[in-house]
Amino acid sequence: MDSQVLNIITIAQVIQTAVAPVFLLTAIAALLGVVSNRLNRIVDRARILEKKHRLTQDESLLATLRQERRYLKKRSRLLNWSFTLCVACALLICVVVVMLFYSHIRAINLSLPISSVFIVAMLVLIVGLLCLLREVYLSAMRLSQGLVMIHIDLD
Repeated sequence: MDSQVLNIITIAQVIQTAVAPVFLLTAIAALLGVVSNRLNRIVDRARILEKKHRLTQDESLLATLRQERRYLKKRSRLLNWSFTLCVACALLICVVVVMLFYSHIRAINLSLPISSVFIVAMLVLIVGLLCLLREVYLSAMRLSQGLVMIHIDLD
């Protein structure tokens, strides 16, 4: 068989090997969308609370608003960590794909570094998912405690 044909076949095999991590990137992108939407809802809620805070003089209501803002801040911190860790995982997956191609082009064995980077990427993703899970638990716990219904005319 012609060496050029063998090179094309080998490159095709490398591309097939790199496809699995690329599918993982798609899943991470979807996860980032979920985290981003949850964070946007918290920001919207915080803006409403801030507006209510400026419009009220009732001390007990102000205390409730401050408590609610602390709770939202805690949730947003968890989501920020989750977002950051998921992006870091995506970047590490990109490094894995680059290393796969580089090891083929240079004909060097990078199986240990590639495996190591992939393992680190999975650990980072696990921590990011745990942050998201914790935020979801906090949100659900707040629902089970009862929502704080505060009515102030915002107009």
